[in-house]
Amino acid sequence: MIILKSQRELNYLRDAGRIVAEALNEVKKAVKPDVTTLEIDRIAEQYIKSKGAVPTFKGYNGFPGNICASVNEEVVHGIPGLKRLKNGDNISIDLGATINGYVGDAAITVPVGQVDAEMKKLIEVTEQSLYKGIEKAIVGNRLSDISHEIQTYTEGYGYGVVRDYVGHGIGRNMHEDPQIPNYGLPGRGPRLKSGMTLAIEPMINAGTHEVKTLGNNWTVVTVDGKPSAHFEHTIAITPDGPEILTKL
Repeated sequence: MIILKSQRELNYLRDAGRIVAEALNEVKKAVKPDVTTLEIDRIAEQYIKSKGAVPTFKGYNGFPGNICASVNEEVVHGIPGLKRLKNGDNISIDLGATINGYVGDAAITVPVGQVDAEMKKLIEVTEQSLYKGIEKAIVGNRLSDISHEIQTYTEGYGYGVVRDYVGHGIGRNMHEDPQIPNYGLPGRGPRLKSGMTLAIEPMINAGTHEVKTLGNNWTVVTVDGKPSAHFEHTIAITPDGPEILTKL
């Protein structure tokens, strides 16, 4: 069941989204060679809590971190730890914040130091695909119009679109209906209505779309070891078009 949000609920979601955007801005500034992913996790935790919110990810289904910190071939759900970032890496940082009972969720991929042209292009195309998908999030379109736009844009560059993990509805819970794949034919699924709130999150691999989960039962990596990138925004569908709730 897709839950349509009232104006009061949208205001709560705007508050949560703003905190997420600000927290991502803080952690982005901390990304540099020799920093550990745990240090970045602590920055996010401190910022979210300083705003009176709760880090949504901590303890979610047992997840141990305040953020997901996924480096290079790690696609999603990387556990923060003592791994030190190196020049030329990328790091995908996914975080959520809950305030007044509502959740904001967003992700960015950040280059570490100087990255090569191929890594830079992967990051740029993945971020642009998110906005391409958001452009399709208008009243009257079908849900899969978002999915199809992301797929066609990224596959045009020869990249692999992750199938095993998808975007989702969001509100009082981080994961609500509907699921939002980043691939598929257009014109399928429910019609988009004002009041829907969605977390759209393309996960795009430099090589194959295939992924596997490591022995920690969390961290998802590309099967071929090539890098991945991940961007996400929480949006609201309104009569005037999509509103990005997790953008400064």
